[in-house]
Amino acid sequence: MYARIASTLVLVLTVAALLGTGPDRAVQAQAPQGARGGGPGGNQFAGQTPVNAMIVTGGCCHDYTGQTKVLMDTINAVMPVHWTVVQGMNSLPGGRLPLFEHADWARGQDIVIHNECWANVTLSPQAIRHITEAGVPRMFVHCALHSYRVMTDDGWRELIGADSRRHTRAHNMAITWADDDPITNGLPPFVTPIDELYVIQRAWPELEALATAASPEDGNPTFPVAWTYNYRGARVFGTTLGHGNETWHTNQFKDLIVRGFRWAIEREPVALPPPAPPARGGGAGGRGLGGVQ
Repeated sequence: MYARIASTLVLVLTVAALLGTGPDRAVQAQAPQGARGGGPGGNQFAGQTPVNAMIVTGGCCHDYTGQTKVLMDTINAVMPVHWTVVQGMNSLPGGRLPLFEHADWARGQDIVIHNECWANVTLSPQAIRHITEAGVPRMFVHCALHSYRVMTDDGWRELIGADSRRHTRAHNMAITWADDDPITNGLPPFVTPIDELYVIQRAWPELEALATAASPEDGNPTFPVAWTYNYRGARVFGTTLGHGNETWHTNQFKDLIVRGFRWAIEREPVALPPPAPPARGGGAGGRGLGGVQ
């Protein structure tokens, strides 16, 4: 199907570095061998079925190639994944993302991660129908909430579970984690690098906030910055964090992403145990997640 995608898309795979770009094709790959190997001659994921995951990304205002690399590297370190990365260019002639014009755009995927930013783009009724009827678990990161915000159709926003049209000034946010939730249990305290707090003006009733932050604006209202949701039987995890690369490189954000990913695909345990210390004289090891940064 991907050969049919118009040349307004450039499709990028980032593993250790940008390997290539090209129109009219999606790029697929297994997790990098270095992330999957459990030592010389070993494989820490032996016997595990890889997850098929698609990242839809691109648009304005953010380092999407860098963020995709962090996302893939972080999840590759803890589970086997076959990735499909679809990265769109900044301008979309006609205001539509061609990927979503195809009914089978998410066929074969176990999860789709939306990290795109097309705030002033509208989608056709057909594209909205294809997006919302895909029937796969989702993750929505940062500007995905502001994508397509000019549309009067609420289909995209209902899929996410939240509606946001603006953010506060960028600032360091003190995050309050929810109590007694498997995604947030044990997460260390977190004051973000400079990031944007999205103003959630409406939340669908099924949304469950996992983390909140107070606005610096008058009255200091509090808004969700991470949540879970169920859309037509498929799990949805969302976070408005992740504007700058500094946030993406914190251990707390990486842990939140891993836990959200595992929760969305119903993989237990959601929170992985901390890595064992390296063997004596064995050098560095482990996931590198979960510490305070």
